[in-house]
Amino acid sequence: MDALLNDKLQNVEWGEFKIGDLFEKLDLVFKKAKFDKLLDVSKVRTDEFNIPLVNAKNGDNGIMYYGRSSDFESAEMTIDIVNDGAVSTGNVYAQPQRTGVLYNAYLINPKFEKTEKLLHFFATTIQKSIKLKFGYENKASWEKVKNEEIRLPIKNGEIDFEFMENFIAELEAERIAELEAERIAELEAYLHLTGLKNYTLTDEEQQALDNFNLGKFQLAEFTYESIFNKIIQGRRLRKEDQIAGNIPFVMAGVTNTGVVNYISNPVASFPKNSITIDIFGNTFYRNYPFGAGDDTGVYWNDDKNYSKETMLFFASVMSKSISGKFSYGKKLRSSQSINFKIHLPTKTNQPDYKLMETFISAIQKLVIKDVVLYADKKIAATKIVVNR
Repeated sequence: MDALLNDKLQNVEWGEFKIGDLFEKLDLVFKKAKFDKLLDVSKVRTDEFNIPLVNAKNGDNGIMYYGRSSDFESAEMTIDIVNDGAVSTGNVYAQPQRTGVLYNAYLINPKFEKTEKLLHFFATTIQKSIKLKFGYENKASWEKVKNEEIRLPIKNGEIDFEFMENFIAELEAERIAELEAERIAELEAYLHLTGLKNYTLTDEEQQALDNFNLGKFQLAEFTYESIFNKIIQGRRLRKEDQIAGNIPFVMAGVTNTGVVNYISNPVASFPKNSITIDIFGNTFYRNYPFGAGDDTGVYWNDDKNYSKETMLFFASVMSKSISGKFSYGKKLRSSQSINFKIHLPTKTNQPDYKLMETFISAIQKLVIKDVVLYADKKIAATKIVVNR
């Protein structure tokens, strides 16, 4: 929340009101004689199970299950209070959509003219009042909660509903602005990381994608040894011997792309623009200098100086060529791999490095485009909710 909105909260006049004077509890029931959890609710919303049901859920707006509209009484424009649960007791959620009750929660209905923005303001205010007062051993029942007081903005001694409406509207506008700023920052970061100026495909990149999808790449087999003049296994360095520093140290695994620590030990250092393959076949491109343990092989060529895009292409096809072939029972060592074969696009019987670079550039742009479109959808969805 920005300073201007904080100032508004500080400068408004406040009054205290009993929750029970402003809301009434709804007694919504399950209509069938007997409830069968396996048959009567679903964790996935479908055309059949289309009514959100509140229960003792922490997060996800208090919704874990969905029921049939024919089975559950429901209401809209309400507030949900969780009355039981080790973590969720005292959680409060606005429920503007039509909603039913499963168990360990209940819905309260405003006695005043309600809007979605007011529901959100009151839900936040009620939770602030009750969350720390109730818990697993002290249920947040309506008989107790209705006597609790909340602080609300007032004007001339009356509740200032207009202030609350405007405050939530400004808060929502601020959130949209934050999302739009995040979208721009993410796009700039991805473009900077890849060295691209934009994510629009060139004619050449589109043609490369089309040819790939149509199976028109002219492929030939090449051994690892014919591509890399350096194929070296890392050196053993026990965890207890590792000295903290700033050299990324790579071992077998996929978490954090195999970087397990940052060290300063005088171990053999491998150059950036290399590829690592561990004993299980996990393959990663490295665009930074690093050290590697004895469970990791390192591949590079200090004569040909392949581009980053070419090395990314190599890493992809190498990973595919060994996928599923190695495990704890059958570990890979770099010395075994020198005659492994990969398929590469060719031109005049030689690897077509230009095509590889163009193809990888196209893939990077498509990934960035997907990220941008996802961010755009998130912003659009937020605007729809805000403008309802």
